[in-house]
Amino acid sequence: MHSLAELALAHETPWPRDLRAHIEAGYFEPPPDNAILGPVKPRGGPNGLVLKDGQVIARWGDTRQVDMTFSVAKSYLAILAGLAVGDGLIPDLDAPVGALVDDGGFEGRHAGITWRHLLQNTSEWEGSLFGKSDLIDRGRNLQVEGQGKKGAPRPLHAPGDYWEYNDVRVNRLSLSLMRLFRRPLPEVFAERIMAPIGASTDWEWHGYETSWLEIDGRRMQSVSGGGHWGGGVFIHAEDQARIGQLALQDGVWDGRRLLPEGWVAACRTACALNPSYGLLWWLNSNRAKWPSAPEDCFAFSGAGGNLTWVSPGHRVVLVARWLDPAWHDRVVAAALGA
Repeated sequence: MHSLAELALAHETPWPRDLRAHIEAGYFEPPPDNAILGPVKPRGGPNGLVLKDGQVIARWGDTRQVDMTFSVAKSYLAILAGLAVGDGLIPDLDAPVGALVDDGGFEGRHAGITWRHLLQNTSEWEGSLFGKSDLIDRGRNLQVEGQGKKGAPRPLHAPGDYWEYNDVRVNRLSLSLMRLFRRPLPEVFAERIMAPIGASTDWEWHGYETSWLEIDGRRMQSVSGGGHWGGGVFIHAEDQARIGQLALQDGVWDGRRLLPEGWVAACRTACALNPSYGLLWWLNSNRAKWPSAPEDCFAFSGAGGNLTWVSPGHRVVLVARWLDPAWHDRVVAAALGA
């Protein structure tokens, strides 16, 4: 496994260590839309590990280094949505969100938006949330992130008719889940997922300075599903590997079912509008995303080269932090080859 570690360490993301300066320089979007609303910290060096049957078989860099993860947080929101389904808080993914979340966010043309639409990035939700407009991420193309223009107005489609990666809409899902649980989502995640899988308490999940509200007399923060305005999940690779292992094990840990039966399968079911996407999890349909890997693998992925990659058939979990995305497939192939 020495060559895998060498490969990963030799191909660090081109992103600078100073993430605040990177965001402020307009990597995601130009001023004023790039205004930072949540915590940001400098990143550390590349690191990662590989689990086979739950055992560490390779490791490189400092795997206890707590760093931002950007859109990996989206996949964690899908795990929380699974808890809400299991608890009966969401009886039907295809029911309108507004039937359960009555905060003015799902009225008018938004009345038809379902939980599935939010989880598949097909909601076409329109508006501003916590000081950020959905228009900022309209036209976002992840293939040219940091190079391509976005944020141009376009005619909106009916919910479920158009796929678009949009952080404001994901944040609308996060807020809706918090309204269902009536508790801060990091608290639920810690209690129901992280503690049972033996994760550390080194991780944090932040929202924005603008995303505080009161529920049942308690002040709580709605957390973000990404980090390009700050906030999101700050975590180390070892904890991420445990979350990946939980997904590999179909939501069961030490014989105890943490996620409802069928939820991992639901997250791994391809969206009709984007076969590479399930419920906020990335898929390898037609081997389009990782040509060197089998079709049944999936991942939690974040900007800057943050990857938690799972191959159920091989019983392998790979976590790579700050790895140049152009090398993800090569590193995945090296992990499988070993």
